[in-house]
Amino acid sequence: MAQRSVVLALALWCLVADGEAVWLELSTTATKCFSERIQSNVVVIGDYDILFDGYPTRPILSIQVTSPYGKVLHHREKVMQGQFSFNTAEPGVYLACFSVDTLDKELVGVALELTKLETAVQAVHGNLMYLRSKESDMRDVSDWTNFKITWLSLMSLSVCVIASIAQLWHLKRFFRKKKLI
Repeated sequence: MAQRSVVLALALWCLVADGEAVWLELSTTATKCFSERIQSNVVVIGDYDILFDGYPTRPILSIQVTSPYGKVLHHREKVMQGQFSFNTAEPGVYLACFSVDTLDKELVGVALELTKLETAVQAVHGNLMYLRSKESDMRDVSDWTNFKITWLSLMSLSVCVIASIAQLWHLKRFFRKKKLI
């Protein structure tokens, strides 16, 4: 599958001091994670959205946020945007991982488009084969017509030569009879 990048806008507001915004650029096969050390009893709120300028279809996202001890705090698959919030129970490094998934609809659409293109290619190939056979038939007809025209021209020339010889013979006989020659 072609590599294309998707810009993911993630605004993560931590109520510790002031908010932060993180922008990630993801390819269709990559997963990116970021982490932050957060104290206990802090409310964490996050918004995420995919910016997909210049792409024909909107990609989808999978997100997972885990606590320092591996507890999954937020997990969503096949989303285009969303929010999460949680209270930190223990201090430590919290991890948020993002990956771009391929849309099943997109794959079906691509497969449908490929099928259409394959049908079109087969139709063009069939037309080319039909035109090739017609061209071959027309070449045979043209060669046969050329042969007949050549034969007819030779016959016409021989008739003209025979007619001119007959006229000369007849005129020579006529003038000898009249004693002009």
